[in-house]
Amino acid sequence: MTARMQQFGSAFAAVLLGASLFCATAIAGGKAQSFTGEVSDSMCGAKHMGPAAECTRACVAKGSKYALVVGDKVYTLNTADKATLASLDKLAGEKAKVTGTLSGENIEVASVAPGK
Repeated sequence: MTARMQQFGSAFAAVLLGASLFCATAIAGGKAQSFTGEVSDSMCGAKHMGPAAECTRACVAKGSKYALVVGDKVYTLNTADKATLASLDKLAGEKAKVTGTLSGENIEVASVAPGK
């Protein structure tokens, strides 16, 4: 009887773990998308105090995150990758294509390229 209970418990735990992983993936979305817009910062969005590139760089230097303005939406760009941050800095105030995973109004950035 004890061996059967252990088998049942192990099987139940495996099913529970699998279900939780499935739900976590479904909630996170997990699907990379591409967005094209202007590289800005999360504080200023589409309205800058002066030239867009200079304002974006100054705001990011003071702690704001990079953002992508797509139409009337402003998406905060999340990345810790130094090469990606360098690309965003270079493209500040310009059109860019950002590929990543959308979660609310945040994009977990996978790649950045100049926009067309």
